[in-house]
Amino acid sequence: MMAVFGRKDEEKLICHSDLGHDELIHVDCVSHVYPDGSLGIHNLCFKVREREIVAVCGGNGSGKSTLLEHLNGLLNPSDGCVSVLGRRVDEKTKKYLWKDVGIVFQRAEDQLFAPTVLDDVMFGPLNMGLSVDEAKKVAMESLKAVGAEELVSKMPNYLSGGQKRLVSIAGVFAMKPKVIAMDEPTSDLDPNHSEIIENIIFEMKNKYGISIVIATHDLDLAARIADRICVVKNGSIIAEGTPAEIFYNEALLEEAGLRKPKIVQIYDEYCQSRGLARMHRPVTLPELAECFREG
Repeated sequence: MMAVFGRKDEEKLICHSDLGHDELIHVDCVSHVYPDGSLGIHNLCFKVREREIVAVCGGNGSGKSTLLEHLNGLLNPSDGCVSVLGRRVDEKTKKYLWKDVGIVFQRAEDQLFAPTVLDDVMFGPLNMGLSVDEAKKVAMESLKAVGAEELVSKMPNYLSGGQKRLVSIAGVFAMKPKVIAMDEPTSDLDPNHSEIIENIIFEMKNKYGISIVIATHDLDLAARIADRICVVKNGSIIAEGTPAEIFYNEALLEEAGLRKPKIVQIYDEYCQSRGLARMHRPVTLPELAECFREG
């Protein structure tokens, strides 16, 4: 069931320190003020459950990236708290969060630094205490999982944008975290690499049981892959629900400054052109095709 949070309701959002039985992360009424005084997020509550894909959707500057950087301690809350696997994140516990929550940055260049792809993907496992041989084995398995094993001896600086994104994901996956957060995972990628990334996200969840959080303003992507949508505006989550609940709420999308996904636009135009009532809420191509078959 979709939850819509108005400004008067912000103080009433679920704000407690205890994780639900299936929650891996709980962000508890967190605010963050940057050193220049600008507000990144405000009184924001958020959760990540086991084996789910959550899409955090909002326009530029809405607070998506700021939220992601709180999930593994890259940023500290100015107010509120973050709990990961039942432990409150503080100066002591955040040192180890990278083992449980990995982040794939929007700019792969911010993540890749080693001389070769293999060295880069081995870095995390080595820091977890694995031997060189063990780390190499894990790195090769991770590169294979994302379809990038042929890049093993390449220099990261000379890879394409899509290849860099794959190596970045492999480097995070090599540490076997419970949650992987991705900031605009398909931005600036060609359609082929975008599809590859989408398939990897599904496989991370379905085959390896990893929960995925994506921050994106691409609602077409979110509609295709997300189990749950959280809409962010001005640093706060103003609504959350299934893709069908969120993307057929025109007033909500307008308030958040977001455009309907293409599948929703096509279905709306189809119904209007034929004078039909909107009986369904398709958000994926197969769902849309089924609506057309039903007439």
